[in-house]
Amino acid sequence: MSEVTSALLAGAIVLALVLHLAWLARASRNRASAALAIDLASIRTVIADAADVSDGTAGVITWEGSWNGRRVQLRTIVDTLATRKLPARWLSVSITEPVSVPGTFDMMMRPGSPTTFSNFDHLDHTLPKAPGFPAEAVLRTDRRGARFPQGIIASHIEIFSEGRAKELLITPKGMRIVWLLAEAERARYGVFRQAEFGDATLDPALIEKLLVSVSGLRDAINKSERQAA
Repeated sequence: MSEVTSALLAGAIVLALVLHLAWLARASRNRASAALAIDLASIRTVIADAADVSDGTAGVITWEGSWNGRRVQLRTIVDTLATRKLPARWLSVSITEPVSVPGTFDMMMRPGSPTTFSNFDHLDHTLPKAPGFPAEAVLRTDRRGARFPQGIIASHIEIFSEGRAKELLITPKGMRIVWLLAEAERARYGVFRQAEFGDATLDPALIEKLLVSVSGLRDAINKSERQAA
């Protein structure tokens, strides 16, 4: 084979590779756009006025709207920290209205490694747990000596017994639950280092369930505080 022929063949191989990679990137963008449209439709089943307010952060999509007269926020987060065995896709469901607590209360299940969605690791004070909290839960706060209605909180966290709820965050400005939607497909991630989550779309029933849970806890805390005043 002549040098010219070899050079032409090498060039053709390179061109084919570039075109294939471009096709893969375009297909990936198309799948992402379709998945985003499906997620928005699912969210609007529950939150009719939901709007995408994402700020461009990679792997994070944020929607805001109103549900049962309350301002709410939904967020999906793709967590690819190297400390995780597999990338994970999380769903954060928040009510962004006042809660009668004296500071930040953060309950994290099995806090073995850092996450991209929480400041739990930066909270300085660990709280003793009242009866009723899961054995795997760790409680932290930003205020030494702050007293939280742990009895009320413990009686409203049945959802954490399902094994997929990761965090309960309560602050004076609102509260949220973070839920594990899916982990990346092991085979694809192991070979290509690509975080694919299969058909892990948002389920309106799950969104409703998480909103009901966080709303019920917020109402109970605020009612208790009014009665004590």
